[in-house]
Amino acid sequence: MTDTLAAVRPIEKRLAAARDAAVRLATVTTAQKDAALEAIALALVERADEILPANELDLANGRENGLSSGLQDRLRLDRARLDQLAAAVREVIALPDPVGEVVRGSALPNGLRIAQTRVPFGVVGAIYEARPNVTIDIAALALKSGNAVVLRGGSAAENTNRVLVELLADALERTGLPGDAVQTVDPFGRDGARRLMTARGFVDVLIPRGSAELIRTVVEESTVPVIETGAGVVHLVLDESADEAMAIEVAVNSKVQRPSVCNALETLLVDARAAERLLPPVLSALREAGVTIHADERARAIFPDAVPVTPEDWGTEHMSLDLSVGVVDDLDSAIGHIRRYSTKHTEAIVTNDLARAERFLAEVDAAVVMVNASTRFTDGGQFGFGAEVGISTQKLHARGPMGLPELTSTKWVVRGTGQIRG
Repeated sequence: MTDTLAAVRPIEKRLAAARDAAVRLATVTTAQKDAALEAIALALVERADEILPANELDLANGRENGLSSGLQDRLRLDRARLDQLAAAVREVIALPDPVGEVVRGSALPNGLRIAQTRVPFGVVGAIYEARPNVTIDIAALALKSGNAVVLRGGSAAENTNRVLVELLADALERTGLPGDAVQTVDPFGRDGARRLMTARGFVDVLIPRGSAELIRTVVEESTVPVIETGAGVVHLVLDESADEAMAIEVAVNSKVQRPSVCNALETLLVDARAAERLLPPVLSALREAGVTIHADERARAIFPDAVPVTPEDWGTEHMSLDLSVGVVDDLDSAIGHIRRYSTKHTEAIVTNDLARAERFLAEVDAAVVMVNASTRFTDGGQFGFGAEVGISTQKLHARGPMGLPELTSTKWVVRGTGQIRG
C-alpha cells in the first residue's frame, strides 16, 4: 500500500465525522450555538499560555524558512490579537442566527404555502495559509450558521492551528455539541489538501484564502464547489478635485495601517491635472511612514525620490510597505488601468465631484467600491459581520466580505392540505 493510500482512511474518517456532526448542528438551537461560541471566546483568553508558545514556534520556523515579513505578520498572534479574536467571536454571538430565516414566501391560489428558507450548507472546507485567526473566524461563523468545518491551515501555522483546533473541539464538547464539527486535515499535509479539494459527498463548499497561487490552484483542481476569494491588488484614485488633507489620510491609512493584508492599498493613481498639487504631499507622507514608492516616469518627474516602477509591479500584491504609483490623464484612464490590473477586490477614489464619484461606483467592477474612505474598511468585522470567512471576488452566491448569511443555502418548504396537480 502506498503512503498516499495509507493516509486516505484516516482522512475519510475525519470527513465522515464532520458530515455526521453537520447533521446534528443543523438542528441545534441558537442558544446552544451561542453558548459554544462563548466557551470559545473564553478559551482564547484562558489558554493563551498554550497558544502563544505554539505560535512563537511557528514564527521561528517561518523566519528560518524565509517566510516573508507580510506572512509573518499574518501568522503572528499576541495577547492583544487573542483578545480581538475573542471579541470577534462575541460579536458573532450578538448577530441574528440566519438558519430558518424565510427569504420569501407566498400562498398559492390552490392553498399551498411555500417558503424559501435559509439552511446550513452542511460541511464547509477551508484552505488557507499562515493565518491562525482564520481558524477561529471560520469556525465561529460556521458554528453560528449550523455548519461543520474541515480546515487545512498549512504548514506555516501548523503548531498554532493544532492548539486552536483542540480548543475549538473542547469548547464544543463542553457545551454539549459535537467536537467533530471542527476537523483539520493538516496532519496529512498535501494529501489532506488534495483530498479536501475532491471530497464531493463529504464537503459541500470549499473556500480558499491566501496567495493568488493558492487560490488559483484550489479553483482549478477542486471538484468541490468553490467560493473564490481573491488577492488584493487594490487601487486608490486621487481625482482632480480631491482634497489634499483627505488624500493624505486615506492613502496613508490604506497602505500603512496593516500592509500585509488583502485590503491594503497596492497602487495609487493620480489625475494629471492634480499631480503637481497632490503627489508631493501625499508621497512625502507615505515615505515618512516607511513606504517605498515605485513610480512611473510622470510621477518621478514630480517626486524624483521614487524608484522606477516595473510592468510587474502593477499586478503585484506587495503585502509590504511598497506602493506602485502612476499618473493618469483622467478618470477614463484610471478606470482603464483598474480594469486591466484589478483583482476585483476593493477599489477606491478620493474626490469632491459627485458625478465622478457616482461614475466610479457604477463603472468599476469590484466586490467593494469606495468613495472618500480607506480601503482598510473592506472587512467583515468593520462591516458589522463579527468576523468573515473571506472576501469573495466572484459574482455567484456571495461577493465581498462573507458573513453568516453567505454560509447558508436555501431550500423551499411547501405545506399543503392534500393538493394534487391536475
